[in-house]
Amino acid sequence: MARPVTLFTGQWADLPLQVVAEKAASFGYDGLELACWGDHFEVDKALEQDGYVQGRKDILAEHGLECFAVSTHLVGQCVADAIIDERHRSILPDRLWGDGDPEGVRQRAADEVKNTARAAKLMGVNVVNGFTGSPVWHLLYFFPPTTDVMIDAGYREFADRWNPILDVFDEVGVRYALEAHPSEIAYDIYTAQRTLDALDHRRAFGFNFDPSHFVHQFFDPVEFVNAFPDRIYHVHVKDSKVKLTGRNSILGSHIQFGDHRRGWNFVSPGHGDVDLEGIVRALNRVGYTGPLSVEWEDSGMDREWGAKDACAYVKRTEFTPSEQAFDAAFASKS
Repeated sequence: MARPVTLFTGQWADLPLQVVAEKAASFGYDGLELACWGDHFEVDKALEQDGYVQGRKDILAEHGLECFAVSTHLVGQCVADAIIDERHRSILPDRLWGDGDPEGVRQRAADEVKNTARAAKLMGVNVVNGFTGSPVWHLLYFFPPTTDVMIDAGYREFADRWNPILDVFDEVGVRYALEAHPSEIAYDIYTAQRTLDALDHRRAFGFNFDPSHFVHQFFDPVEFVNAFPDRIYHVHVKDSKVKLTGRNSILGSHIQFGDHRRGWNFVSPGHGDVDLEGIVRALNRVGYTGPLSVEWEDSGMDREWGAKDACAYVKRTEFTPSEQAFDAAFASKS
């Protein structure tokens, strides 16, 4: 099937795109998934500056790379979060944060995601990955007592905020792929289904499948692919290692990533609990032909060593499905 293996640049935004492209090519990647932060893919410049988009394309072409998706995780998070605070200030440029009034932040973020669809079209890609934020994540534990009415209202609010955005995606022929993830409107199979229901299953919205967010919730990532075979619009290859010691939990314990005391941590692909081979088989089964994009996060490993190792691991594990039954050769006319 020879799906392209790409590198998501979000964790490399401290480096100029020219440098990231050179490194990614040397590591063996086929392309980049461009983050809409750092200098990698700036939405305002893409829409306002002549030659900007062509300049991004030229950098990729210089290193034999392609772009299959752009990603607006940080801005997307601010569209529908119930609580807007200093955490969001840290991930937004000044032009979107403005005076920090929460509703103003949400509206400016929504406009930026609309513009991201337009900029992606100019870049020649048809998928924008990202987060959505959530009006109900803070109600997760159902205490103080939380009613179904509250949850229903939150999903309606989500749809009210995102349907106008998706109208623009429809207009330009680009799809939005939510990375189902704790703190998003969809974080497991049941909430993903409820999210699609809230949007009346419109085709502009699907998922950026990332199994690393599922293994520490203890559900099988393959079951997510099985549940939404026609909504896997993009795939992240990222890994997570669960390490429950009897003293910690899957909730993170308010301990920063990388600390050995946590119940789980993100690790480089192939070094955790994600069964990539099982996922490849599932993606083959549902006919996914898009990129496998390495999102490299590992607090205990050198970034460049890990990114190169991850590329080799994914290419070694990715395989083409069989075109015939394994026992077909047993048949004989003689």
